[in-house]
Parts: sequence; structure tokens; C-alpha cells
Amino acid sequence: MIKYLKAVCAFGFFLILASNIWTMSRWSELRGVHDDFCYLRQAHLFQTHGLGGLNTNVSGDEYHYLSKKMNELNVPGWTNPMAPPCHTPMPATNKFVIQYPPGTGFAMAMFPPGYQVISLFGLATVAIFGFGLLAIFYANTALSILTTAAFADLALYMMINPSKASYSMAPTMLVCALAGFLTAHLFVRTPQRHRISMTILTGLVIGLAVNFRLANLFLSAGYFLFFGYVFLRSRKLEAFLQGGSFSLGFLAGIMPTLISNAINAGSPFSTTYGGTPDDLSAPTIDVSVLLAYVTDLQFFLLALASVWVVAILRLYEGGTRSVALVTALNLVVNVAFFMTHPTFNPYCVVPIAMLSLWSLLFASLMRPAESEADSLMAQAAQA
Repeated sequence: MIKYLKAVCAFGFFLILASNIWTMSRWSELRGVHDDFCYLRQAHLFQTHGLGGLNTNVSGDEYHYLSKKMNELNVPGWTNPMAPPCHTPMPATNKFVIQYPPGTGFAMAMFPPGYQVISLFGLATVAIFGFGLLAIFYANTALSILTTAAFADLALYMMINPSKASYSMAPTMLVCALAGFLTAHLFVRTPQRHRISMTILTGLVIGLAVNFRLANLFLSAGYFLFFGYVFLRSRKLEAFLQGGSFSLGFLAGIMPTLISNAINAGSPFSTTYGGTPDDLSAPTIDVSVLLAYVTDLQFFLLALASVWVVAILRLYEGGTRSVALVTALNLVVNVAFFMTHPTFNPYCVVPIAMLSLWSLLFASLMRPAESEADSLMAQAAQA
């Protein structure tokens, strides 16, 4: 019975994948959106100059590409090809550079011009399909199979809406699924002898997410707070090493963005966003922004993750509980940031919601093997 149910759910999942791929195959890169141009130009730089594409300064040899692409995109209000949109002046380097981190453009550069967006979203969608199948494989009861299938279907649907709104969302969604799996595996199934290496890998993947969207930096907050709390509580060398291992992996993951910042803005820790952009402005409470979230799909995702966290904290112990604690801390920090953000868009909190849900899903499905690894929280409680 269980095998047949898994097969039916997997087949339904495949049908959604096929529908997504068919829809994506008809997408156009010429949407007239400023952000699209920046990602396409970054991809062009990597394809033309290799790693030298990290230098995004608008220079004379870029004139023909800029002029051609801006006319193709038919971006309103554009008149000067040497001053394209979503570029900012950097006084420290005397450059005019792309404001976004380099990861999305680098990913798009792996595909031929004209098919970069379709290929990027298609590949990411197939990968999400793979994680969904993996989760169905872990499920061992009818209820868990149906629950997993429902979430996997939702995750596939979201690869089109709202992910299509930004090219950076395709790789971000993939990284969130991978990080969720690694997070669950780290706390629930990784034995003591492999814990440090798994922690480094998890930190690396979370760090890589920052290269696609700068706001993904906040996806690491819950991990840092959790490892810091465990060390302060237990004062054990292992807890210190695990927190340090995550930090090391995270630093390695964000290195492309730090290098890009150094080249374009003059310092690894200087942003390429000019002036005081919305992402860096002081926190503020805007009722219209809060209402926009409450009436959006994002609120449902956050509510689902929050209820799931509470359920695990009430019912389970050990590694599964540790995953829920990391997720809870992550949700608090990210929700606090974006709910005090001066603007709203349909995908702002989707990364933290999907990272949380993938983590909780895999932790719940892996739970029967929990005894294979003692959680850090259990060690801290015994200290």
C-alpha cells in the first residue's frame, strides 16, 4: 500500500514538473524589467571575461552590449547606455557598477544567451523535483507521504509564482532546499565523527545563498544564534568547534560576494548598493506593508512553519528539536527584518519560509533514526 501511494504521489509530482517546464519553455528574457538587465549583463561579463566578470564597472567596451540590450528590453526612461539602471556610482573606486551580488549572473552564464533564464529556472525546478522525491522516499506512513507530496507540489508551483518575479529566486529556492536537507541531516542523523564536516558543508551552502540575494545573509542568523547559545550554555570544546566550523563554511560560501565588493566598492564589507537603499534603511513600521504580507501567500508559509516549530518543540526531543530551535530563531530574525522593511514584494520572505519548511520536513521524516546522533542541545542540557 505504502509503495503504491508513493508511486502515485511521485507521478503527480512529475506531472507538475512537466507542466512547469512547458510553461518555462515559453518565457521571454525581454520583460523590460531593470533587475533582469543587471543579471543578464552580469552573465554576459562572465561569459566574455571569465572570473574578470566580477568587475562590473561600466566601461567603453561595454557600450554596444549595453545599448543593444537596453533597446531589446525596451526599458522606459533609459537614455544613456553608460548609466544603465540598477547600477550605482562607487566613489571609493571611481566606478559605476551593478548593485547585485554576482551569484545569479554567474549561474546564468553557464547557459547560452537567449536561453539563460529558461535553463536556470528549468534546472532549479528539476532539482526541486529531486528533493521532493527524496522526501517522499523518506516518508513511511500514509499521512507523512501525503503531507510530503502536498508540500513538494507547493514547492514546485512556487518555482513559477512568485519565483519568476526575480531571476535570483531560482538558485535561492534550490539552495534553500539543499540547506534544509543538510540542516536536518546534521542534527538528526549525522554521527559524532562526521558532525564537523557536515556543519562546514551546511555553513557553506547557507553562505552560497548570499551570492544570489544579499538579503539571504539573514538566513544564517538562526544558526549563529543557536551555536552561540549552545556554547555559552555548555562551555564544551565540541560546541565551540561546531560553531566555528559553521562560521568557516559560511565565510567560504560568501567569498565571491566579498571579492566582488572589494573589486567594485573598494572593500569586502562595503555594499555595492548606493546611498541608503531600502535593504539598508533604518527599521520602520508601515501598516500597509504588514497588511500586504498578511494577505499574501508568504503569510501562510510563515504561519505553517511557525505552527510546525511549536508542534515539534512540544512533542519531540533530541536532534529534531534542535532543528526546530534553529528554525524558530531564524524565523524571528528574518520576520523582524522584513516586517520593518519599508517595501513589500511577493518573494521577500519566501527564502526563509522555504528553508524553514524544508528543514522541518526532512527533520520530521528522519526522526525515527534520531538516536544515531546526540544533539548539541541535549549535551548543553546535561552540562
